Amino acid sequence: MSKDVSAVIFEGSQPNSSVEEMMIRVRQAALLDNLEKMKQVSGLGKIYLHTNRPEIVKPASELGAQVSLNSIEPQNFHFGNELQKIVIENSLDRVFCLNGAGCPLITVTELEMICSRLLGSERFVYTNNTQSADMVAFTVTDDFADIKLPAMDNSLALTLRDQLGLEMELMPHSRGLLFDIDTPTDLLVLGAGPFCGPRTREVLNSLQLDYTTLEHAKAVLADEYEDIVLVGRVGAPIIARLNAVLKLRLRVFSEERGMKSLGRIENNEVVSLLGLLLDHAGMKKFFEYLAVVARCAIIDSRVLIYHYKLNLSDSDRFLSDLGQWREVKDPWLKEFTRFAVECPIPVILGGHSLVSGSLWALCDELAP
Repeated sequence: MSKDVSAVIFEGSQPNSSVEEMMIRVRQAALLDNLEKMKQVSGLGKIYLHTNRPEIVKPASELGAQVSLNSIEPQNFHFGNELQKIVIENSLDRVFCLNGAGCPLITVTELEMICSRLLGSERFVYTNNTQSADMVAFTVTDDFADIKLPAMDNSLALTLRDQLGLEMELMPHSRGLLFDIDTPTDLLVLGAGPFCGPRTREVLNSLQLDYTTLEHAKAVLADEYEDIVLVGRVGAPIIARLNAVLKLRLRVFSEERGMKSLGRIENNEVVSLLGLLLDHAGMKKFFEYLAVVARCAIIDSRVLIYHYKLNLSDSDRFLSDLGQWREVKDPWLKEFTRFAVECPIPVILGGHSLVSGSLWALCDELAP
């Protein structure tokens, strides 16, 4: 087995709308920026990129990646099976696994830290999030081929810990290790901020993104002792970070953390107090209340989507994040997005990454 750390990157997609194509363009630019950084890391050996996007093969190969192009339909793709195959066929010993835009703001120093930590450990798994991992670094054990890995990457760290008995440790919290390009809201944070790489910046500058609501929200966050509402899968570290670097009064309702990795979505078990309040008060009243108690609201809308068991397209979710309610097809999401846009205070909608890495990046940008 190789004693280097090997990077295994998965970047696949099947866009069905222009907003999804936009996401792919930025993700691919971020992937290439990261490959440039990885070339500078002494503890990192080969980089394996697994993708269904032919246009990324040449530029990624030129930056040192060993690219395998697959033709598996996204709905049939099994992350765990493909990861296991790459590890076994290439006799990998230590693996740093991530998705193509899983850490677009990671630094060379942070990459070196991950490699060093992994090279100095045995029976070890290192992750940026225990319940919804974007990055997982782990040592390969003799019985790795005998376990069943998850179909999606979110629960990889927990699976390795529970099935192989690996010691699990959480990576330090930083924008580089938490920020993920998951929704268009993350593109807004990247585009309006100073942190992204050159290829990513070039693509973002070519897009017609509307930063108005985000800039209003940033002005509130940068002010002194304004009330801010955070709703969704909000973790303790981001609350602590906000309190440490900004002068805010936080109103937080955190719910359904781990809903993917714990199978709550699959089992239709997601329940949201915010959803129950919306049922009771109605959309109009809810957003009126929101404007009474806060100057800005940041909402992980995916909890609500799964509470209502809505079968939404990526296009609808992404258009909602951008506030383009007129183009949203689902009636409930269209109405919810419209009231969010028309609310007297700035309301930012997104997914888990909004109330994690994106908020962390905003903290770093706005810190005095």
